[in-house]
Amino acid sequence: MERWFGPSEMAKRLGVSGKALRVYEEAGLVRAHRTETGWRTYGPQAQARLHQVLVLKRLGLSLKRIGELLAGEMGSLDAVLALQQQVLEARRDETARALTLLAAAREKLKRDGALSPDDLTQLTRETAMTQKMTDNEWEATMKPHINKHFTQEEQDAWKARMGDFDQAEITRQWDELIAEGRKLQAIGDTTSAAAMDHAVRWMAQVKKFSGDNPAMATKAANVNLDALADASTAPKMPFDLSLMQFVGAAYRNAQAK
Repeated sequence: MERWFGPSEMAKRLGVSGKALRVYEEAGLVRAHRTETGWRTYGPQAQARLHQVLVLKRLGLSLKRIGELLAGEMGSLDAVLALQQQVLEARRDETARALTLLAAAREKLKRDGALSPDDLTQLTRETAMTQKMTDNEWEATMKPHINKHFTQEEQDAWKARMGDFDQAEITRQWDELIAEGRKLQAIGDTTSAAAMDHAVRWMAQVKKFSGDNPAMATKAANVNLDALADASTAPKMPFDLSLMQFVGAAYRNAQAK
């Protein structure tokens, strides 16, 4: 049966604020129906669209990106439901694997009294949450890897270029890209339009700091690869090698189109 809800009831049912509904409307993501007296109400189509918006938002996407997806491949409710199902199934599999690893580790610890460095590394990478480093921690951790690939002159030029950007905004953009990348990686399709689009935006972000210089971009990638290969650094990184490889494969697929 069709049911229509006012803003307060709609927000309560979705678990969001009334302000959030207005933000989604102002961004053009959903349109509320106006009664003759000017009251906003949400019918079946608006309710379905709000579900789509919230699913994509909780996958770490920006409102701008959500709008682009809803205007294209995610325009139907079924497409978003299918994506949501894929992500949840991937998370279920990841959780099941993590629980299996933890159970096996506890059994081994009980039996042998200790875990090997390889055991601990695997547990850290697959079951522990990555913690963000402060700016000072990041510089101290990455400095040896940076010095290996960049001259001091190149580092000074890099810092000067960084000064042209809003660091808080850049951090937010990277957090969003990494979160989106993890969701797409969980699905595992490097040929999907979403994965290729994400990879193109990832590389565009890299180019902001490399000055669109391929050699600088390669050096930056090598710094990350070195850091990820370092057992003391890898757990502190905001992404792992598998995500870099996923983005790289998706980017190559995008270039081949």
